[in-house]
Amino acid sequence: MLTRTLAAALFAGLVAGASITPVQQIKLVPLIVAAEVYEEGGAPAHAAHASALGLVSPAFAHSAGDHAQPGGEHEATTLVASRTGGSLLANLVLGCGFALVLAAASLALNRPITLRNGALWGLAGFGVLTLAPALGLPPELPAMPAADLAARQFWWLGTVATSAAGLALLVLRRSPAARLGGLALLVAPHLVPAPHPADLASPIPPTLAAEFAVASLSVSALFFVLIGLAAGFAFDRFARRSTLTV
Repeated sequence: MLTRTLAAALFAGLVAGASITPVQQIKLVPLIVAAEVYEEGGAPAHAAHASALGLVSPAFAHSAGDHAQPGGEHEATTLVASRTGGSLLANLVLGCGFALVLAAASLALNRPITLRNGALWGLAGFGVLTLAPALGLPPELPAMPAADLAARQFWWLGTVATSAAGLALLVLRRSPAARLGGLALLVAPHLVPAPHPADLASPIPPTLAAEFAVASLSVSALFFVLIGLAAGFAFDRFARRSTLTV
């Protein structure tokens, strides 16, 4: 049982991690590149070599002219390859980790993950691990101010723990008192303000920051749904094989 659970989780993480990487390159990398230009004190128009590679957000594409410098194209291509490889590796590791978390929750709650409910499991993981913390600590671009790391981690852990308990009560329990308690747990961490720096000044335009936050959350939601579906597919296959063996 444990071996099948680990195998299914690893399969789901690898499939989802490999699948989400191209989406990240299309939706997130252009925004990060644009933010890095601001971080260096320039403007998107100075990153024409990135524009030539399709790495500038459509919102800023009109600012990039034909000012590419000699040799810049090769450097940009190397940077793209390096970032893509790093992103792929990170996504594979994160995918396996998140899949193991979902599998552990499935075992603890005695609620199997199947292909039919895999997307719901993925959305639950997204809500607990990404969406709930993002309500207080939204995704950040380079050069954006941030509070002390330890304080943010403490708040994140508390939010994830209470959100997980609240969602479990809300979904798995039928009594009104339990569901009311679940709602209270979901709201509780947001009554304590997330840590933020005193100085919020940043060279990043608010529109770019908002665009990145929305895109990051959307990609994360898709990532978790893919993990849930892949895990459900793997668990169903293992279940069918066990039935045939018996």
